[in-house]
Amino acid sequence: MSYVDGFIIPLPAANIEAYRDYATRVGKIWREHGALSIRECLGDDVPPGELTSFPQSVALKEGETVVFSWVEYASREKRDEVMDKVMQDPRMQALMDAGAMPFDGKRMIYGGFRTLIAL
Repeated sequence: MSYVDGFIIPLPAANIEAYRDYATRVGKIWREHGALSIRECLGDDVPPGELTSFPQSVALKEGETVVFSWVEYASREKRDEVMDKVMQDPRMQALMDAGAMPFDGKRMIYGGFRTLIAL
């Protein structure tokens, strides 16, 4: 079954278009190196919780929204291969070095997940 990297990102609402451009550029690099699919989703119904919530997970601030995104790969092995190629890609390095991220990367949450069920 496939493997997925998931991300929860705090995004200033004023940076939505900059994020769209950034994510499109980054996504093309990931796809070129073998990712099967990529989804970038803006929070629409993400209420704050009492114990846990998407807003709490990224210490959401006034004027920010939550981005929920994922990258799908054929397998964990393929993900590791793609990730290695992406991190060595000069285009990705330029995007990271230029401070082009339109969000606070220190509050981003991410992880890799094995697929349990695919319907």
